[in-house]
Amino acid sequence: MLQNMFEEKRSILEPAGALALAGAEAYCKYYGIKGGNIVAITSGANMNFDRLRLVTELADVGRQREAVLATLLPEEPGSFKQFCEMVGHMNITEFKYRYNPHKEKALVLYSVGLHTVLELSAMVERMESSQLTTLNLTNDDLVKDHLRHLMGGRSHVENELLCRFVFPERPGTLMKFLDTFSPRWNISLFHYRGQGEAGANVLVGIQVPETEMTEFKRRADALGYEYAVETSNKAYLLLMH
Repeated sequence: MLQNMFEEKRSILEPAGALALAGAEAYCKYYGIKGGNIVAITSGANMNFDRLRLVTELADVGRQREAVLATLLPEEPGSFKQFCEMVGHMNITEFKYRYNPHKEKALVLYSVGLHTVLELSAMVERMESSQLTTLNLTNDDLVKDHLRHLMGGRSHVENELLCRFVFPERPGTLMKFLDTFSPRWNISLFHYRGQGEAGANVLVGIQVPETEMTEFKRRADALGYEYAVETSNKAYLLLMH
């Protein structure tokens, strides 16, 4: 209801105020009322930026516009690219992956935008048919509130090059990126969260031997995406390496 009101009237309600609208809508559906004038008392005084951030995070999930999933991938070069091909035309709104050289399977936590429940079922079937075990975590509050923010952690990855790329927010940009670097080099880290802007900030780890840095730079420049190397960043060395 908060999202409906914002998109239609550009007004922001507090959750309690939006509850009145939800009740009015449920009342009309229950009694089959169409074309009538219904009055609901709403308010927005208790909305603040902290609460607004939570509301926007959960709105798409609550309206079944976004699904939160986890897929197990074999820890081998090219598996990340195969996974993205299995996702197909689905719009990835969030993606978190961290390579661990001591495990045979990698866990990818991601969110996809939905138009219908059927397209989600079809995507999960594609994953399962390719032996990529996939779990639907959309209704798990622990994942939505906490675990989605704790994915990854420290891992010593040989020859890891950390980069920030700005991906244009349009279809095909991820596959263009992967075609440029994979399977020549292994993707060891990937973090993305869609913000609805013209460009998406993506954090990527790529295993590039020192002897191949010239070739990497040539390909990265030819890709045409704005990027910066962050391997010497102190926060990265402390928290992720």
